[in-house]
Amino acid sequence: MASAHEAFWTSSSYAFVGHSATKGFPRISYGELKKHGTKKIFAVDPSVDQIDGDKTYPDLRSLPQKVDAVVLEVPREETLDWVRQAADAGVRNVWVHMGRDTPEAVEFARKNGINILTGTCAVMYVTQGFTYHSIHKWLNKLLGKY
Repeated sequence: MASAHEAFWTSSSYAFVGHSATKGFPRISYGELKKHGTKKIFAVDPSVDQIDGDKTYPDLRSLPQKVDAVVLEVPREETLDWVRQAADAGVRNVWVHMGRDTPEAVEFARKNGINILTGTCAVMYVTQGFTYHSIHKWLNKLLGKY
């Protein structure tokens, strides 16, 4: 049976949210999922026009279509606002990159019926092959934290 973290990646469309002006965009997870070529993905970053040659959108409302899930890798002080945007956009699955969650964002998500995942790195779920992320994945599986 798939864990909640594994099940998150079964959606068909994703928005990856970063804020390059203050903290790097989640390029690795974005790029890895893009390589798979089986999902519709969008880059959301209010501070740049493009990520890896792809158009970026300033917010979730600007996306050309509704997405099933959102991956957040923004400064902690922005997390709650982005979780609110996800709720407003009707998104029910949000992954907050490790160390970027706040108690307020988690509470808001749970009160609003959003499946929020925190405390781990998205990259270990989307990378293929042998990398330090695959070692991280293996260790988490061994420890029952995957």
